Amino acid sequence: MTAPLEPEQADLIAAAVLEVPGVAGLHAGIFGEAVTVLPGRRIDGVVVGHESCSVHIIVRYPGNPDAVALAVQEHLARTVRTPVVVTVEDLTVD
Repeated sequence: MTAPLEPEQADLIAAAVLEVPGVAGLHAGIFGEAVTVLPGRRIDGVVVGHESCSVHIIVRYPGNPDAVALAVQEHLARTVRTPVVVTVEDLTVD
């Protein structure tokens, strides 16, 4: 269960993740479980809970998935005050 969010929080997290080099996009998870649902829309790949934040990403090949995930954690540390769990859901080739 996610904590109540202001729409701007999930939007800011999504935007911050997409700024990281090597991130091709956000991913809703294999069953669509990694989303924040807001009135009239949803933000794929971002889940903010009471004690942590989870982001699910697509890494652009030939990026190193571990390095990109670490870069996402470090970048989000400036935005989110809770631990960040990064899941690499897929790789893509542009």
